Amino acid sequence: MKSESLLSSSGPSPLGFYDILSRATTAKSSWAGANEEFLDVIYWGRQFLGLFLGLIWGLIPLYGFLGLALFALLNFGIVYCYFAGFIGIDEEEYGGVWELTKEGFATSFAGFLVIWIIIYSGLNFD
Repeated sequence: MKSESLLSSSGPSPLGFYDILSRATTAKSSWAGANEEFLDVIYWGRQFLGLFLGLIWGLIPLYGFLGLALFALLNFGIVYCYFAGFIGIDEEEYGGVWELTKEGFATSFAGFLVIWIIIYSGLNFD
C-alpha cells in the first residue's frame, strides 16, 4: 500500500515493459521524456550483446587480442548504429555520443569475458 502511494505521487506512471520493448524495436521511435528508460535499453541491450558475443567467441574458438579488439569494435559499433541510425535520437540530450557509447560497456565486457573463458576452456581443455 505504501509503494502504491509512492508510485502515484511520483508524477507520470513509468513506462511498462512492453511499451519500452515496442519503442526499442521500432525505428525512429520517440523517447522524449523517457531518457532513463532509453539508457536502460542501451545498458541491457549491451549486456545481452556481450553474453552473445562471449558465447560465439568461445565456440569459434577465438582468442587473444584479436578477440578483445573485435568485441570492442562490434560492441561500440552496434550500439552506435542502434542509437544513431535505427532510433535516430539527438545524442546531445544524453550528454553526447561518448556518454551513450560507453553506457554499460564495463559490465558488458565483464560478462563477455566470463562467458568467453568458460565456453572456450570447457571446449578446448581437458
